[in-house]
Order: sequence, then structure tokens, then C-alpha cells
Amino acid sequence: MAETVAALVIGAGPAGLMAAEEIAAAGVPVVIAEGKPTIGRKFLMAGKSGLNLTKAEAPDAFVAHYAEAAGWLGPIIADFGPEAVQGWARDLGQEVFTGSSGRVFPVAMKAAPLLRAWAGRILGRGAELRTRWRWTGFEGADFAFDTPLGPRLIRPQVCVLALGGASWARLGSDGAWAPWLAARGVEIAPFRPANVEIGIRWSAAMAPHMGRPLKPVALVAGALRTRGEAVIVPEGLQGGGVYAVGRAVREGAALTLDLCPDLAEATLAARLGAAMAARPRESLANHLRKAAGLDPVRRAVLMELARPLPRDAGALARRIKALGVPVAGVGPLDAAISTAGGIARAALDATLGLRALAGVFAAGEMLDWEAPTGGYLLTACLATGRHAGRAAVSRLGR
Repeated sequence: MAETVAALVIGAGPAGLMAAEEIAAAGVPVVIAEGKPTIGRKFLMAGKSGLNLTKAEAPDAFVAHYAEAAGWLGPIIADFGPEAVQGWARDLGQEVFTGSSGRVFPVAMKAAPLLRAWAGRILGRGAELRTRWRWTGFEGADFAFDTPLGPRLIRPQVCVLALGGASWARLGSDGAWAPWLAARGVEIAPFRPANVEIGIRWSAAMAPHMGRPLKPVALVAGALRTRGEAVIVPEGLQGGGVYAVGRAVREGAALTLDLCPDLAEATLAARLGAAMAARPRESLANHLRKAAGLDPVRRAVLMELARPLPRDAGALARRIKALGVPVAGVGPLDAAISTAGGIARAALDATLGLRALAGVFAAGEMLDWEAPTGGYLLTACLATGRHAGRAAVSRLGR
């Protein structure tokens, strides 16, 4: 026999916890079911290198990073955007600071203190957390779970699904839920990797440069041009700058690198030409170092991708400013920081309720949207979780 509950939240990542907090704050008993032994695993993993909460940016510029999803995500994020996220962290005792790039971090730089304070507040408001409760689909009108006590069924009055996308399966986001919802008439857009490395088949000569940053550099793909972090890894390139152009590359745009983003092509050509004329016997590597200012990493990438290098200063400057990258695809789904695809916008009403399943809402990376790293992912997860939680409360008449 199914256990009946007022509200059920499945998934204890940022979106699920935010939904649960909204429901509990309204005085509604809520059960949080989490398949893993502990909560917020992907949240904690993201915080290992410094938890990027959000980005201090003008509202229009911030929302534009969600591309075609900006139209429907915009109002939700307007209700809980960068300023609200910062206030939320401070309310949990975590002071924040804004870096030179506009990215916002907790002063502690880690996710664990914030998560502990947040979980304590949610549970203090009466929410019940059940870990190792793994959702396995539906049985009639009931939600089925594998639990430490064996199979269990729950029949909630309202439910918020917040199970993540289909990346980092070891942390709980495996996309297993997609066929269960599709079988109930929910439209699911195919999963695609987002914020993932761009593949390049490096030669053995690049081995000494693995793990080193390629900077300063600009990346160009289609109409996009961005300056940001690019790190050489065995699979190719990764980092915030790479992720910013990742969608365009995934969809077939050619990728080029500007290895001297602070110099105009004509200026660079003039400098190279003068150096070559003054010191004709000097090696090309020295001209690249002295006249173009290329460090060993950028010189190595240039020689790797543009060999043989032209001896003509103008042609060499063009290569440096628009170095073609032979892209060998993008990284696999499970290696991606996030995913595009999931529950299609057409399957949702304005409250993030599933049109095919009355009383069931969805939030976070389950929804079909994508954005680059830089605080956009977490902000949208928190905002949609809050929106879905409030909608669930409203449906209960609270």
C-alpha cells in the first residue's frame, strides 16, 4: 500500500532543496527523497574549485546567456536572480564577494558550509529527508522507490521532480527518469553535452603542456567570440572560455583561436616583419617569443596546429590571429558539467507543472535549457526550484 504525503520532492540538489524549503516554509509537510547516501553531491563537487554562486551582471545581459530559453526562464530568474542569490547565501551565514570577472563566490570558497547551514534550516522547518531512496518510476498513480527497507510506494498530493540532467551519473544525475516520464506523455528533448571539453587529437609533442593554461587567448566559433580560460588536456581543451563557445562547436561551427587577442593583425604583422628583417638568422620561435609575445604554451599550440609555419610576416600574423582548430567532436555526455535537453518547454505550463501529470512539477537541469558556466547554471537551478516549490504550495491552496 502506498504511503500518502502532502508533498514530495525527488532529488536533493540545489533545485530540489530550494523547492523543499519553499514548501516547508509554507507549513506543508514535505518528504525529500534522495537516491544517494548524502545530499548535494554535484553541488559539493562544483565547490571544490571555488563555488561560483552567480554573476553580478545587468539583468538583460545575465538572462541572455540562456539563449532561446531566456524568454521563459527570464521571468523566473527575475524573481530570484543574482542579487537574490547573494542575499540567500548571506542569510545562511555565508558572506560573498565579487571577483574581477563579476563572478560571485562565498568568502569561504567552499560549498560544504553553505550546504550544511541550508540543510539545517530546511530540516528545522519540518522537512523530512530520506536518503538512499532511489526513484524507479511509476506504479499506477504512485511513485516507486528502492529503499534500504525494500521497495516502497508514495502517493503525494503534489510532487516536485529535481533529478538533474544526464551528466556525472556517479553523483546521481543519470537521466534514468526520461523514459518513465516519456511513457506518461511528457515530451523529452534528447540529451546533449554542455560545458564539456572540445576534442583535439594532440600529438606526443604536446605532452609537456598538459594541464597548462592557454592565455591570453580568444576563442571564436560562428558569431561568438570570447576571452576566457582554456586549459590543454589530453582530450583537447577545457575551461570557461571553451564552454562559452561549446554549443556553437557542438552544432557544427568552425573553431579558431586568436593567440594574440590584444594586438591587431596589422600591428602584429609589422612587429614580426621588423624582427625578421633585423635578425634574419634568428629562429622563428624566437621571433614568436620576442615580437609576438607568445609564451611556450601558445607557441607549442601554434606549431602543433599550423605546421609548417609561414616565413612571411603577414601570413604568420594571420595564422596567429585566426588559428584553425581541427575539432574532433566534444566530450561525452557523462563527462559534461551540464546537459542540454530534458523536459521540453512545451511539456510545461507557466508554473513548471507537467501538462501530462497533474500536480507534478519539475525544476533544475531536468528542464531543456543550457547556459555556460559562470554562475548561470546554479542561479537557474535555484530560481526554478523556488518557482516550482511555490507553485506546489499554491496548488495545495496554501
